[in-house]
Amino acid sequence: MAQALSGLLSSGLSGSVRVPGDKSISHRALIFGALSIGETEITGLLEADDVLATAKAVSQMGADVEQLGEGHWRVRGLGVGGLQAPSGPLDFGNSGTAARLMMGVIAGHSFEAKFVGDESLSSRPMRRVLDPLSQMGLDWHEEYDHLPLTLIGPSRTLPMTYELPVPSAQVKSAVLIAGLFAPGITQVIEKEATRDHTERMLSYFGAKLTVTLEADKRLIAIEGDAELKGAPVIVPSDPSSAAFLTGAALICPDSDITIEGVLLNPTRTGFYQTLAEMGANITFINEREENGEPIGDIRVRTSQLKGVTVPAERAPSMIDEYPMLACLAGFATGQTRMCDLGELRVKESDRLSATQDGLQAASISCDSEGDDLIVQGTGQVEGGGFVKTHMDHRIAMSFLVLSLGAKQPMVIDDTTMIATSFPNFIPLMEKLGCRFK
Repeated sequence: MAQALSGLLSSGLSGSVRVPGDKSISHRALIFGALSIGETEITGLLEADDVLATAKAVSQMGADVEQLGEGHWRVRGLGVGGLQAPSGPLDFGNSGTAARLMMGVIAGHSFEAKFVGDESLSSRPMRRVLDPLSQMGLDWHEEYDHLPLTLIGPSRTLPMTYELPVPSAQVKSAVLIAGLFAPGITQVIEKEATRDHTERMLSYFGAKLTVTLEADKRLIAIEGDAELKGAPVIVPSDPSSAAFLTGAALICPDSDITIEGVLLNPTRTGFYQTLAEMGANITFINEREENGEPIGDIRVRTSQLKGVTVPAERAPSMIDEYPMLACLAGFATGQTRMCDLGELRVKESDRLSATQDGLQAASISCDSEGDDLIVQGTGQVEGGGFVKTHMDHRIAMSFLVLSLGAKQPMVIDDTTMIATSFPNFIPLMEKLGCRFK
């Protein structure tokens, strides 16, 4: 049942909190644990609907998955190529990441698996993942390229070299995962660097993987017939989730908060780099490394922002944060131009259109030119409008944050889907001093 909500004008947010574990790393920890020999113990796992769908899927294929406590899980894997045909459909709910990465897993097993999802996921394209995996031997029964799909794993997975036509960490990861099962070397070529959690974690689990730079391209090569070994994983806090707390502190007067243990991988920090350029008072402190990933605490204080141009090449490092950035741009002074956001059209919703509609509902002047989004900020936001989320969790959270700093609260039509990525969003925000009704 839909649950409408408004954020009320807040001031003086304060305190130190930890947001849930990173969603990208949580998915991969479960998948690589299932493909490993031995035991993988995971702490800090994001226990949101999207990640739980991955846990259930690997369990349906024979991995022993056990919850030991809050955020504390253990996976006993079956090794590369050891998973079994599921007895029923694999339901990925709203999670495109889970579905696309698991396609790479099926490409390494000679059995069939039916993929299903909710209405939103079933409307999203899968062709860009299916095309390269089909060259490695994956097939499917249906004539269309969206869920539900019955995938047919090959009797022998073929290695390949694949150059990504557009930046996509999900496509890259699916091909590299399939490459674990293929004899020889599978290589992915990127023109622009995308999230590198798959490369880091595969190496951590024992895969033979190399990354080289050649003529402004990034070449990732993985050796097949691989053997992964279970290993402990500490999941850092999700920088995409931390973005909403960061946004609230920037626009609510007299705020000073610290977000603890956040992933600071440079392929994920474009949002914070952009905010620094806008004049935000943000500092990274207590920086360290865990499981091959850089982490640290983020201190955020109320700031007066100015408009900037966000270059297209930064999009892969902040693709999930653009709705939040667009909302913050309304509170900035001057024009903010966000370039080349075509990828937003194939997320949980058409995020580019949904963001623009929400900004207009808040009486923020904005426009689009092709795939560029242009926001004219005045330093303050009137608010008072109604936002349609289109079942998109990031649209819901972004405009709840905008509502906190607007003169008049916004009404967000549905907030139930926030549980897909950030189930304790409301209580955590209220702990800092936010108010919702």
